[in-house]
Amino acid sequence: MRKWLAADFTAKYNNVFFSNNEEDVIHHPDVEAVLICSPTSAHAKSLELALAAGKHIFCEKPMDLSLETTTTLASIAAQSDVKLMMGFNRRFDPDFMKARETVRDGKVGNVQIVKITSRDPGLPPIDYIKNSGGLFMDMAIHDFDMARYMMNKQVVEVFAKGLVMVDHAVADAGDIDTALTTLTFEDGTYAVIDNSRKAVYGYDQRIEVFGSAGMVQVENNQHNRNILYNETGIHQALPLDFFMDRYAESYLREMGLFIESLLHNKPVPVGAADALAATRIAVAAKKSMLEGRPVAIADVLATTMKPTSNGIAVAS
Repeated sequence: MRKWLAADFTAKYNNVFFSNNEEDVIHHPDVEAVLICSPTSAHAKSLELALAAGKHIFCEKPMDLSLETTTTLASIAAQSDVKLMMGFNRRFDPDFMKARETVRDGKVGNVQIVKITSRDPGLPPIDYIKNSGGLFMDMAIHDFDMARYMMNKQVVEVFAKGLVMVDHAVADAGDIDTALTTLTFEDGTYAVIDNSRKAVYGYDQRIEVFGSAGMVQVENNQHNRNILYNETGIHQALPLDFFMDRYAESYLREMGLFIESLLHNKPVPVGAADALAATRIAVAAKKSMLEGRPVAIADVLATTMKPTSNGIAVAS
C-alpha cells in the first residue's frame, strides 16, 4: 500500500490546515485546543508545549510514564488557565455511569468492596509492550481510575501480584500479562482488580459494587443479546472483540463533554489530578509486585524537578 502523504491530505481537504510538526499546530493562531492522542512516550512533550502556549488540552492517559514528570505537568496545569482533560474514557460508558449514579444515590448502601475485571482478547505486539510502561501503567491504570470514580474516595495503599501466563515473550520484554491488585481506600474499604492480556472469549469488562444494602453489576457488552435454550444447553454471543467497539459511545461522550467544557467554560469532568492519582497507584502497584509487599501511596510521592529549555520545570 502506498504511504499516505501530506500532499494527499491537503489535496483532499484543501480547507484544512495540515502539518506533521506539532509545534506548527500548537502555535497556530487559529488553534484554541489540542488533542494529544500520540504514543504515551510523546505525551509529555506535547503537553509541555501546549501548556506553555496556553492552549486547552485533551490528552489520552497517562500524561507520562514517569511519576515525576506527571507530577510536574499536573502542577503546571493547576496553576494555569488551561483546561486539561484526561482521556479516561471508561468513566463515560453509559452502563458504568449508571452504576456510579446508583452508588451515589445510596442504593447499595455503604460500599464495602468494588470488583473490576479487565481482560483483553489478546496480546498486543511485543514491541508495543516494550514501550507501554507495563501492564499497570498501560492497561490497569484505567481500572485504577474506575475504582476511584466508583468509590469517590482516595486510595491509600496498594498490594499487587503479577506473573506471566500468556507468553514468555512478555517476560523477555520486562513485563507481566496477568495481575491481581487490591486497593485500600481511606476508610478501609477495598477494590479488587484482575487483569489479563488474553481472554480467549473476547474483551472482558465487568464491574461489581457491593454494599450494605445491595449490589450493582455491569456485565459484558456482547455481539448480540439473543440467548438460545435447547437440549444441549444455554447459548449466547461472546463479548465484543475490541476496545474501540466496546467503548465507542464513551469515546464520543468524553469528546462531547470536553467541547462542552470549552464552549460553556465548565470544569472538565476528569483532569490532571485524576491522572496523577491513577499514575501514583500504577507506580505503587509495580513497586508492590516487585517487592512483594503492600505499598502506601504516601511512599511514592517524592519528586525532583529541573528546568527545561523553555523554562517549564520537568522532572529529572
